[in-house]
Amino acid sequence: MSTSTPEGIAGPAELAERIRAAIVAGDFAPGQRLVEAELSEMFNTTRGVVRSALVDLSHQGIVERIANRGARVRAVSVEEAIAITEVRMVVEGLCAAKAAERITDEEIANLRDLGRRMEEAVRAGEVLTYSQLNTALHDRIRELCAQGVAAEVLDNLRARNVRHAFRLALRPGRPQVSLPEHLAIIDELCARSPEGAERAVRRHIASVITALRESDTTG
Repeated sequence: MSTSTPEGIAGPAELAERIRAAIVAGDFAPGQRLVEAELSEMFNTTRGVVRSALVDLSHQGIVERIANRGARVRAVSVEEAIAITEVRMVVEGLCAAKAAERITDEEIANLRDLGRRMEEAVRAGEVLTYSQLNTALHDRIRELCAQGVAAEVLDNLRARNVRHAFRLALRPGRPQVSLPEHLAIIDELCARSPEGAERAVRRHIASVITALRESDTTG
């Protein structure tokens, strides 16, 4: 079956990436219906392309398609969020190790500046700013490692887990816990220590898993 599209209109793969990015950004909430007609207008494409993109996202576990009811953003339980984060721990640890091997002097300066901005955001109580800088740090690790398969896996995991990540970021006291963990990651990367960077990332993500478990018991 052909999935060709008019000139200038995104194909299914590109559209799937754009929808996934919108889910990560919080533009679509877990459980929200994804209506083909609305998406085709929003992204200036055809309903056929939208349908193919939603099938791709359903195969990735990001969207679920319900017979006779269309598609919606898949909601993830705390138990599944923990399982996703366990996989993230392994893959992002690998990325950190590779990033430490490849980091340049210029990037070291950039990471140090990012760390200072994270400290300032926590001191000022700017939770959303800190959350954005947190995401920026993890993005830089993926980019620095230059491991395309690992980056693709992490993008998929983030899209599936966005609701729990956002709730965790806004929990009172969480920035004060995660800030020293993030600064430790930066220190190890800047020291060009692959083993240290991997350990620091694993410690941080283990802390995330602990916080997820606590959220499951506290409601």
